[in-house]
Amino acid sequence: MIDLLSITNNPAQAAQCDRLAGMRIFVDLERKGKAERQAGRNTFISSHQMADVGRIKAVLKSSRLMVRVNPIDMADLHATRTEVDQVVAEGADLIMLPMFSTASELQQFSVIVNGRLPIVALLETVGALHSLDDWIGTRGIYEVFVGLNDLHISLGCSFMFEPLSLGYVDRVAAVAQQAGVRFGFGGIARTTEGLLAGRDVLGEHLRLGSQAVILSRTFNRTVSDSQGDVAFEDAVAELRKAERDLVHRLPQQVEQDRLRVAGLIRQLAATEKPAA
Repeated sequence: MIDLLSITNNPAQAAQCDRLAGMRIFVDLERKGKAERQAGRNTFISSHQMADVGRIKAVLKSSRLMVRVNPIDMADLHATRTEVDQVVAEGADLIMLPMFSTASELQQFSVIVNGRLPIVALLETVGALHSLDDWIGTRGIYEVFVGLNDLHISLGCSFMFEPLSLGYVDRVAAVAQQAGVRFGFGGIARTTEGLLAGRDVLGEHLRLGSQAVILSRTFNRTVSDSQGDVAFEDAVAELRKAERDLVHRLPQQVEQDRLRVAGLIRQLAATEKPAA
């Protein structure tokens, strides 16, 4: 069962997710530099606060709580150390480092964490992609998560899922699995929604042995007044059913789906403006 990551600082929503199997709750403290690099894009800039970590942790009974902190500041390690100490004190179960580019940055972060929490390395820069072999063995890494939004910008791609069709995500998956490290990537919409349908995205996760995916903002919506909208719990159940079905594909079906999805990504990329 793939971990479904729900980004929220709403205790009621966190409790709702906690009642479902295989969920991971995600508090997002990252803000440094994010607005500038994602300017003009329909992306999420978190307003979560440190106090949200403890508030969300208090309602969880079975789900783990992951917290994304700000990028490490090699010129001001005290700021990173203070933030990490606070996240530990608030009760996080996992800590995610975004926007690193070099092995030395991740290794310094590992020194600061000092084994207190498992580390999720968020691979979302060209530098991190190219130095993967140098940092995959860093002490304390629990999971490598490929952040497709910032990675596609960093690569100069037009569409968020292009790093998948270009083989970059396949390589990360192979290196992580060889190192015995968990692996996940990207976001996912509901099964029949999204520019790239959730079911198609899920099929690629299963092909690559992924163990984690972030639920999109539209996936996380509550039931609206529009007739026929599907409740969050039912949407998760649909995704889980698709997961069970897709596991049983024959190898030739997996390859056919890979080629079809790659073709869809190329078509969608052709209609998008290149990333600045």
